[in-house]
Formats: sequence, C-alpha cells, structure tokens
Amino acid sequence: MPTLVITEVVYLLGTRLGAEPEVRFLGDLADGAFSVEPVAASDWIRIAELVARYRDLPLGSVDASVVTTAERLAIGEIATFDRRHFSVVRPRHADAFTLLP
Repeated sequence: MPTLVITEVVYLLGTRLGAEPEVRFLGDLADGAFSVEPVAASDWIRIAELVARYRDLPLGSVDASVVTTAERLAIGEIATFDRRHFSVVRPRHADAFTLLP
C-alpha cells in the first residue's frame, strides 16, 4: 500500500464508519498487517504524468500513486472500491489491472 493511501483510508474510515474501525486500521498498520510502500523520488514524475493524462476522470494523486507503485513493483492486482478509475487507467507493465474484490 503506497503511503499516500493511508491518509485516504483513515479519512474514509473515520468519516463513514467511525473511530473504532479507524483505530483498528491504525493498529493493523502498527502490527505490520499491511505492506506499506514509500513513494520513491522517481515516482512523483510518473504520478504527475498520470494525473495530467487522466485529468478528465479526474485521477487524483493518491490513485496515481497506487498505479505508479504497482508499475514499479510489477503488481497486476489492485484491491479497490474505485473500479471507475482503475478500469480506465492503463499501466505500463500490463494491458490492465485485475481489480479486487
């Protein structure tokens, strides 16, 4: 999970489900339940390219960081509820992403 995603997940959990799910997620992060991937310095240019290319979606920086990280790590599957964005974006390393669940 790219580090930029954490802020979005915490926000959504807190505003839509309340403090308890947010606290559990933070605890899971602390326990190492998720692999957290920092955004590499070279990723920022690709993130900007994706935001510019898909501006009509619009694709934001957080989603673009998911794409960029998946490209860098050659990951073809993305867990998301945002099928609209990720079904349109074409990664460099594959024809398309496999979207989960």
